[in-house]
Amino acid sequence: MKSEFALAFNEVLEEKQLPREVIMSALETAMVAAYRKAVGASTAQNVKVDIDMDKGTVRIFAEKEVSDSIIDPRTEVLLEEARKIDPNAQIGDLIMVESTPADFGRIAASSARQAIQQKIRDAEKSQQFEFFSRQVGEIISGVLQAVNRTQATIGLDLKAEGTMLRKDMIPGERFRLHDRIRAYVYEVKDTPKGLQILLSHTHRNFLRRLLENEVPEIYHGIVEIRSIAREPGQRAKVAVSATQMGIDPVGACVGQKGVRIQAIVNELHGEKIDVIEWKSDPAAYIEKAISPAKSVTGVYLSQANSENKTATVVVPEDQLSLAIGKEGQNARLAAKLTGWRIDILSVPEAASRALMKLREDPSLQDMAAQEAENMARVADILQKKEEGKTLQAEENTFLARFVDRVEKRGEADRKQEDAAAQARLKAVRASIDPRAFEMPILDVPLKEHIVTILQEAGMESLGDLMLQVKLDSDKILSLNGIGPKAMEEITALVETYKFPTVEGEPETALEEAPAEAEPAAAALPEAGLEAAEPAEIEAAPVEEAPAAEEAEPAAVVEEPAVEEKSFEELFKLESLRREEKARDFVPEEDEAVELKQGKKGKGKKKKGYTVEYDPEKDESIVRYKHKKDGDWDEDW
Repeated sequence: MKSEFALAFNEVLEEKQLPREVIMSALETAMVAAYRKAVGASTAQNVKVDIDMDKGTVRIFAEKEVSDSIIDPRTEVLLEEARKIDPNAQIGDLIMVESTPADFGRIAASSARQAIQQKIRDAEKSQQFEFFSRQVGEIISGVLQAVNRTQATIGLDLKAEGTMLRKDMIPGERFRLHDRIRAYVYEVKDTPKGLQILLSHTHRNFLRRLLENEVPEIYHGIVEIRSIAREPGQRAKVAVSATQMGIDPVGACVGQKGVRIQAIVNELHGEKIDVIEWKSDPAAYIEKAISPAKSVTGVYLSQANSENKTATVVVPEDQLSLAIGKEGQNARLAAKLTGWRIDILSVPEAASRALMKLREDPSLQDMAAQEAENMARVADILQKKEEGKTLQAEENTFLARFVDRVEKRGEADRKQEDAAAQARLKAVRASIDPRAFEMPILDVPLKEHIVTILQEAGMESLGDLMLQVKLDSDKILSLNGIGPKAMEEITALVETYKFPTVEGEPETALEEAPAEAEPAAAALPEAGLEAAEPAEIEAAPVEEAPAAEEAEPAAVVEEPAVEEKSFEELFKLESLRREEKARDFVPEEDEAVELKQGKKGKGKKKKGYTVEYDPEKDESIVRYKHKKDGDWDEDW
C-alpha cells in the first residue's frame, strides 16, 4: 500500500502535468536546503537525500571525516561509527554518514515548501515557453479572461496567459468575457516578470492562416498565396495562383456561394476581402489588383527595372472613384499588393497629359508631326470637357486610343533605355575580376567606419563597390558619412587594387629557378666535385671562393679534404649567412682587384672568408677576414 507521501507526490505530478524527474529533483534540492539550514552545514559539504516513496521516509546523508575524537559532529565521525558503515575506513577518510535530524520532518515541511513551489513554477514556465515557442506563426484559441483599455488577457493551454495589445486588435472589435477567440501568435518572450505571449488579430499572417484553415486547396499546396495587403477591419486584398492546371484559385478561395470567404469575413468582424488571381505579367496583375474597378482602359509601366517602379492606370470616368477607393484605400492596397507605385487617371486626364508630353518632349517630335490632326481634335474634345459638356462614347474611345499610342511609344522608348542600361551594366560587370564579387566587403582594406557605411548601403562585396563606382560614383558620395576624402580612398582602392597571384604563377617561378642555377652546376665539376641537387646548387655562392686564391694565397681551400657531405652542410650554413649578410657581402674577387689598384673601400666594410674542413670534428669551419691597416685579421 502506498504511503500518504507517495499519494501526495503523484497528485502533484497529475496536477502540474510535469515530468516525474523534475518534481523529484525539486524535492531533493529542497530537502538538502532544509538540512543545511537546520544544522548550519556548509555549502561545501557533500549532502545527499534518499527518498523512499513506498515508506514515505526521507534520509539525509552527509560526507564526514573519520577521526579519533570529535570536535564538530557536523563534519566528523568516530572511527568505530565509520567502520560500521565501511569496515575498511581509516582515520582521515571521508565517508557518507546518515545525518537525518530528529525533527527533520517538521523542519522539512516548513522549509522546503517554498523551494518546491518555486521549482514547480520554474518547470511550468520552462514547459510553457518550449510549447508556445513552437506555436509562433500559428493560430491558437483561448478564453477571454479580462479586457481593459490597453489590452486583453486570454487564457491558453498549460495554464498560460496570452496578451493582445490594443494595437493588435481590429478597430471597433468588441470582446465579451469568457468568449472563446482565435488569435495569431507572433512573439513569445521570457521576461523576469514571467512568460509573455503576444497575440494579434491585425497581423497580415493571421489572414493567411485563416485562409489555410478554411481552404483545403491552400493547405495542401494546390493553391498558393502570392501576396497579402491588409488594412485591418476595413479591407484586404489577397493574390492567389494555382500550382496545377485546371484549378480556379479564386473560386477555390471564395467557395460555393461564398461560404468559405464569408466565414473568414465573420472572423475578422466584417472586413472586406478581395481575392484576385496573380499574374506574371505586371500590367495584367495591376489591372486585376485595382478591382472592384472594371473596364480598365490601359496599364502603362515605367522604370520597370528601377527601385521606384511606377505604373499608370487609365480608367473610364465612371470607374475612377471605384478604382481609387475611399480616401485612396483601394489604390493604396493595390500598390502594397503588387509592389508598384500606381497612378490612377481618368481618360480625359490621361489624354491631357499625353498631349502635353507630345508638345514638350523633344524625343517625340516625329510622333507629334504624325499626330498633328489628332492632337487638334484631342484639344477640342478636352476643351468641350472643360466647358462641362458630356462626351460621347466615340469621343471617349478616340481619347483612349490616342493615350494608348502615346503611352506605348513612351513605353517602347523606356524599354530601349532599360535595355541599354542593362547592356552597360553587363559590360561593366564583365570588366571586373570575378574574384572581387567573392571578397566580402568586410575584408576590403578601408577604414572600419567606411566599410560599415558601404555595407549598410547594400554593398556586400568588393565587386559591388567596384560596380557602383564605375556606374555612378555620386551615389556613394551621397551616402551619409562619406566625404570627399573617403571617396578619394575608395576611388584609389578601386583603381589600384590587385588580387593576390594565382596558384599557377608561383609554380612557373619555381620551374625557372633551376635554369638560373645551371652556371653554378657547371662550375662544380670543374672544381672536382659531384653535381648536387638543384636546391643545393641555388644555395652555393661559396663557389666564388676560388677567385680569392689569386688575391690571398694563404686562404687556400684544400680540395681533397672537401667531401660531399661537408658541402651539404656548407650549403645549409651558407644559406643562413646569405639571409643575414646579403647586403654586406662583397665578393673576394672584387676586393682583390681593389687591393691591387690601391683603392680604399668606401661605404660598408668589406669582408672575406674561407672555408676549411676539420677532420677531427668532422665539420666545416668558416673563417671571416677583416682588413686592418693593409693586413687581414682572421676570426673564427
